Amino acid sequence: MRPSRLPATRTHSAIPRRWFAAVGTALTSKLTATLSTPLTTITTALTATLATTLTGAALALSAAAPAAAADFPARPITLVVPFPAGGTPDILARILSENLGKRLGQPLIVENRAGAGGNIGAQAVARAAPDGYTLLMCAFGCTVAPSLYQPAPYDIVKDFAPVAMVGTVPSVLVVNPKVPANTLPELLAYARANPGKLNSASSGVGGSAHLATELLKQRAGIDLAHIPYKGAGQVAADLLGGQVDMYFDNLPASLANIRAGKLRALAVASSKRAPAIPDVPTFAESGVPDFLITPWFGIMAPARTPDATLTALHDAFTDALAAPDVAAKMRELGVETAAGSRQMLGDFVLAETARWKDVIQANHIKAE
Repeated sequence: MRPSRLPATRTHSAIPRRWFAAVGTALTSKLTATLSTPLTTITTALTATLATTLTGAALALSAAAPAAAADFPARPITLVVPFPAGGTPDILARILSENLGKRLGQPLIVENRAGAGGNIGAQAVARAAPDGYTLLMCAFGCTVAPSLYQPAPYDIVKDFAPVAMVGTVPSVLVVNPKVPANTLPELLAYARANPGKLNSASSGVGGSAHLATELLKQRAGIDLAHIPYKGAGQVAADLLGGQVDMYFDNLPASLANIRAGKLRALAVASSKRAPAIPDVPTFAESGVPDFLITPWFGIMAPARTPDATLTALHDAFTDALAAPDVAAKMRELGVETAAGSRQMLGDFVLAETARWKDVIQANHIKAE
């Protein structure tokens, strides 16, 4: 497979230093020759000289650009996952990394930079050089953080440029088998009869599991204790061990344990059943209408990244998602890939940000 080559940012360093020396010599010569002439003559001479040298600069930049573009990427590209290893964003990033490395001709390195609900990694990418070498695996938390944290850690619109949508996954409510409920109605009945006894874990404040828990408490009129963790891996261990009762998980992360009977899936927070677990009903089918949680994943770059670079990266990610091996892995995990334009991802992010801002404000949800 022939590696893709992405356009690089133009810089003045492509112009030889001898050009600047030539400009200085030319200007000095003109000044010396015209000191004894009227001011209008001097002005005319300088204007002509500047016009000639600026034209030369433009030609030098134009000639240097193709050579620089052919060298990009000249080093590995880093994809920052702002969450610990083992969660859905990490799983998807690693599925994509090998295929993209072949397409780009340089390794795509997955770097987990977790902390503060994903804010640490996101801020690092927002501050990175806008050259296409540092990207962010953006997720649900990217659209929530600006409303949840004060002051806002970043501006999702001003600090980032959309690259490509990866896809969406179902959010599934799973419980430890010791919980005395085989269906969602049974769980809600038990919670109402035992207020405050059940706890619901999340991988961090402001994540999809946290907001889903708050929504369920509101919609169903139940009392649940929210237990935030510092990553999905810790939640999984305690959920399997029985230290926590329930969890709104991204399906790819819990699918193996559901199939093995180690976790019991009660309902999916989608408009339709998930093909990977077709026997599990939706919340609407279980008596809780309009309960939709859509964990999503997309690639973002620092704002001011050149448009040509963004387009080339978008094309590379889109092609990787369409590759048969990648597509098969995504389907197996229950991921619904959503290839589309950069504009589509930008519009989606804006809509989700507005939607969850209303939820956060209505439920008085704050970072703990």
